[in-house]
Amino acid sequence: MTSNLPRVAVITLGGTIASAPDRVGGGVTPRLTGEDLLAAIPALSSLGAVVPTSFRQFPSGDLQIEDIIELAALIEKRFADGLDGVVVTQGTDTLEETAFLLDLMLTTDRPVILTGAMRHAGLAGADGPANILAAVRVAVSPEASGLGPLVVVNDEVHLARYVRKMHTSSTAAFQSPGLGPIGWISEDRVRIPLVPRHRTDAVVPPVEGLGRLPEVALLKLGLGSDQALVDAAAERYDGLVIEGFGGGHVPHAIVESLQHASSRIPVIFASRIGTGELYRNTYEAPGSETHLLDIGIISAGNLDGNKARLLLILLLSSGRSREEIQHRFYQAVA
Repeated sequence: MTSNLPRVAVITLGGTIASAPDRVGGGVTPRLTGEDLLAAIPALSSLGAVVPTSFRQFPSGDLQIEDIIELAALIEKRFADGLDGVVVTQGTDTLEETAFLLDLMLTTDRPVILTGAMRHAGLAGADGPANILAAVRVAVSPEASGLGPLVVVNDEVHLARYVRKMHTSSTAAFQSPGLGPIGWISEDRVRIPLVPRHRTDAVVPPVEGLGRLPEVALLKLGLGSDQALVDAAAERYDGLVIEGFGGGHVPHAIVESLQHASSRIPVIFASRIGTGELYRNTYEAPGSETHLLDIGIISAGNLDGNKARLLLILLLSSGRSREEIQHRFYQAVA
């Protein structure tokens, strides 16, 4: 009997964790349903009433931001119906982006756990079942409440804001550079000794009548980058995120184009390194962080380019002013 145990929904989106070959020696596709995934983990029945929901059946690169907006609305509805926790499974290629979007949009304090797999079900040592079991353990743990969406893989617990996929194939691919995991699972016990001081305000785009989402370009600079792509983005997109060098620097040659773009659309600068906080007042040369801030380019703080792009899309879709956008990115450092 599980009537007095927690109720958890496992919402599946496809990906490697739901993939299996349809013939010996063949390639894999996402074809396992939520029921299939749970049937492979009999230990789940001791944790609670775990109910599968097949939401999407895509490789994670085919997911769209609109899908995650719908997913956030579904999660909120499930909690309104009385669920105690939600686990989301999807492909690992974009799992960090789904987790961050949910962290931006969800208002619930109840546990939302994301997980995936690096080895599909046709391989020896497939990690999907173990990751789902660990994710459900965290979802029913009181320690996970109030922390926002968490990513649970390889028996580690990561914050959505910091976690990144750092390896193409290792089962330990997910890390939180500069921070590390905030918790772990040991002998079936959930340990979360490190918790964030607070969460930033939710950014909830309208689900009904959503229409076209704003389009934001993400440009990564390299040695010798010129202004051509910046100029094209200013004409084509609703916003622009530049991944520059080091602590927030760009070539002098593109500064004029960035300033022109900023007069038309919000322009955010991040670092191509992907970890660490951007400088604000260390360097003063043209193209430095001080110069960019002086001409109205907005700092991404300690967000990498991918996450800065997602935040800007949601802010634009919610009708935020440039001043509100700048303030929200400033909050991202806290």
